[in-house]
Amino acid sequence: MTLLEAYVVMFIASFCSLVIEMVAGRILAPFVGVSIYTWTSIIGVILAGISIGAYIGGKIVDRFPARKTLGILLLLSGLSSLTIIPLTDLVAAHRFPLSLMWRIFTVTTIIFFIPGCILGTISPVVVRLTLKNVERAGNVVGKIYAVSTLGAIIGTFATGFALISLMGTRPIIMSMGALLVAAALIFGALFKARKAQAIFLVAMFVLFSGFYVFAHKPHVDERYYYYRESDYYTLKLAKTQSTEGKTLQALILDNLIHSYVCLEDPTHIEYEYERIYAEIMKWRFAQHAPFKSLSIGGGGYTFPRYMEITYPEAKIDVAEIDPMITKIVYDKLGLPANTRIKTYNTDGRWYVMNSAEKYDVIFTDAYNDLSIPYHLTTKEFMAQLKSIMTPDGILLSNIIDNFQKGAFLPSYMKTLQAVFGEKNVYLFSVSPDFENLRISTFIVMASVRPLNMAEFDAWLKKDYRSEAKSAIVSDALMRKLLANPHAIVITDSYAPVDNLIAPVFEERFGYNRKRK
Repeated sequence: MTLLEAYVVMFIASFCSLVIEMVAGRILAPFVGVSIYTWTSIIGVILAGISIGAYIGGKIVDRFPARKTLGILLLLSGLSSLTIIPLTDLVAAHRFPLSLMWRIFTVTTIIFFIPGCILGTISPVVVRLTLKNVERAGNVVGKIYAVSTLGAIIGTFATGFALISLMGTRPIIMSMGALLVAAALIFGALFKARKAQAIFLVAMFVLFSGFYVFAHKPHVDERYYYYRESDYYTLKLAKTQSTEGKTLQALILDNLIHSYVCLEDPTHIEYEYERIYAEIMKWRFAQHAPFKSLSIGGGGYTFPRYMEITYPEAKIDVAEIDPMITKIVYDKLGLPANTRIKTYNTDGRWYVMNSAEKYDVIFTDAYNDLSIPYHLTTKEFMAQLKSIMTPDGILLSNIIDNFQKGAFLPSYMKTLQAVFGEKNVYLFSVSPDFENLRISTFIVMASVRPLNMAEFDAWLKKDYRSEAKSAIVSDALMRKLLANPHAIVITDSYAPVDNLIAPVFEERFGYNRKRK
């Protein structure tokens, strides 16, 4: 095997390995979220596969030191890559009776270990077939591994910066499989006769066509009329009905229904937590008040649209990291081109750090129960938020947790208290049945100055009577909640958010851990 051929084969193998590793996070996100558990499992499992594969490859090539050996291994690596998507569809949503960490590890191992292992066999085979002179072994091996690393680097950047947004995960996996099979045919000396090569090509065409039709096409339910993968989410749109019989458009990010939008009535609010937002806003601001609001996380822009219509003098800004979401809201969810809502497609923390505005109300709507951007939960970020709030400003955050035993909700509240003061943090629930309340959505409010919750409660009873959605959690119940021994102040240097929220995800899949 020539040195040039060795360079090409190792570049392709390493490129494909890192592309698959990068894509793995997006493939698993709709099922297990994007957390430190996810990336730890992906990196660890694929590295373990490559390590074991390198050992096996060395044994194989010593026994069968032929170019055909390389061809067979490249072919197997390509075919094993094609199993990733079907295995994901079969395994990822299975309810393993395991903790979150072990569930993610198990799913990742089943899906990615074998492809990683077979790809790991390539490097010792290439080195063995290339070496002709032991005296120059160091120089040759060094060059081969340098090119291999270059392939891994290019695979990493190409996937993260271009391939996912241009192609989507499933076409990427199919392309990597095809590239490896092509490398097997070109460099592997699998067939001497042209007839055999022609039969092989026809067989591969049939195989890839079958995989595309039956396995690699997205399994999109007939309810969904739109499907797209962005750099951040798997995005879907579906039509559904509201509790009042109105036609709604549901925006699904990965597996979470993030927003409901009524095209005929943009002021319609389906989620109860957003109705709590509406009640608080009505209490705080008159209809023509010229307040400024910032929403960190736009989703379907349901509440920004509500504010735009309900408060005609308000200035409404949205920091939405995913430009594809914003495009969908304009194209599919009815946001008009002449909207007063101003969107900044950037990370919420980066926007806050560089903002010269002062806001009367800030909403953080970038959290869900599977993927929580930890840098938007820390004490340092809360201090940055406070720095861009007016003296009468308020911060509203929606949090999903288990009211009875969750650790993220009290930790988030403790973190807010560390910045805004113990008396300036308040909690609302969508249900007043606190004794039986389990996993639910809660609104945490922080204010620069103290607020009179007794006054708010009296106002609710007067204006909304029994139809009010805001169930105010009492000070005594809040103290009990904050006494949770697992609650912490979240900081940039200590933010175990994935660990804090893990029990919510586990309970969804039927596993209940026992607190010590």
